[in-house]
Amino acid sequence: MSGRSRSNGEGSIFPYRNGYAGYVWVRTPTGKRKRKYVYGPTREIVHEKWIKLHHRAKQGPVATKVPRLREYLAYWLDEVIKPNRAPLTYVNYELFVRLYINPWIGERRLDRLQVQDVQTWLNKLPHVCQCCAQGKDTRRPPEKRRCCAIGHCCEDTPSARMIGDIRACLRRALNQAITDELITRNVAAHVTLPSTRKRKGKAWTSDEARKFLESAKADSDPLYAAYVLILVLGLRKGEVLGLMWDDVNLDAGELTVGLQLQRVRRELLHRQTKTDASEDTLPLIDVCTAALQARRKTTGRGHPESRAGVAGRWPGVHHPVRHTRRTAQLQPLVGYPHPQGRCAQDHRARRPTHLRHPPGGPGRPPPAGHAHPAPRPVRVDHGGLRPSLLEPDPGRAETTRR
Repeated sequence: MSGRSRSNGEGSIFPYRNGYAGYVWVRTPTGKRKRKYVYGPTREIVHEKWIKLHHRAKQGPVATKVPRLREYLAYWLDEVIKPNRAPLTYVNYELFVRLYINPWIGERRLDRLQVQDVQTWLNKLPHVCQCCAQGKDTRRPPEKRRCCAIGHCCEDTPSARMIGDIRACLRRALNQAITDELITRNVAAHVTLPSTRKRKGKAWTSDEARKFLESAKADSDPLYAAYVLILVLGLRKGEVLGLMWDDVNLDAGELTVGLQLQRVRRELLHRQTKTDASEDTLPLIDVCTAALQARRKTTGRGHPESRAGVAGRWPGVHHPVRHTRRTAQLQPLVGYPHPQGRCAQDHRARRPTHLRHPPGGPGRPPPAGHAHPAPRPVRVDHGGLRPSLLEPDPGRAETTRR
């Protein structure tokens, strides 16, 4: 009697509907042993898929039920990103998924997503007006519609930086899918994006920075001290807004940067700084000390409003909303265009060595031969946001330490 043509558990190929089907016994990521099916119009095509499935089953667990990309991204955001990453990271990823990924490729099954699918999607995205695609102008009242809803497309297309961030979001989600043993390769890592050249920002000169500070001081601006700290020490906007009076030691001439303030969905979050290198104790030069002393006279310790801050609600040195709003108001007053770039000087030289503790020690003049060099010109902006977008809701804004 002839032997068996296939060993036990090897699977088989058989006619199915208008074509053929085959199955292989596999071990799922949960440890269970199940059948995994493949289908095709001819036996040759199914046999090729069947061989590949055998190879995958020998390499490790194989998922028998793979979700669609939309379903997996919802799980990834709620179970991986939200509890383990910064709140602002979750907000940005959720926006990319909701507005850019799901409407285009969200219905694709995770294991059937191909490099060509992602490449075609990313090639089309820079040419699609998001006002039209998302119905931004259509949601406005009829009397306030001004562009796409009345036939005048505003061409609100994503920038090259936005396209890169969207691809990075999808690539990170697919990396997690590989870890979850749902797929074997990351198709988003193999697409090609247009090469872009980063635009160099225009830095303020020393005279322009001085003119800005003189204008703020002449107007008795309550945020004058914040502008001094940004220009002289190179602090980020979030670090300045997260600065507490307990972090300032005027007697020793020191300022400790340990927390930053972020606004996420109408909630103020007092949390750790952006990088480990951002946490530092910096010496205060005379102009910084004088500005902080003037600030403390109105909102520091011993003053009736010391626990309430500028607006009567925020206990920090500077109020987060007034900082951004006032900087935007001062721009046309100082008489020169607003520089492009971050809210501090260039990141590579954000805290030069001459702003750290001098050889004489914190709060002490350096010994002979160790004079501080002149600081470089710095760049200042208000984050590129319209002041109206940062206007708080007095009844809803709250501060949380995370």
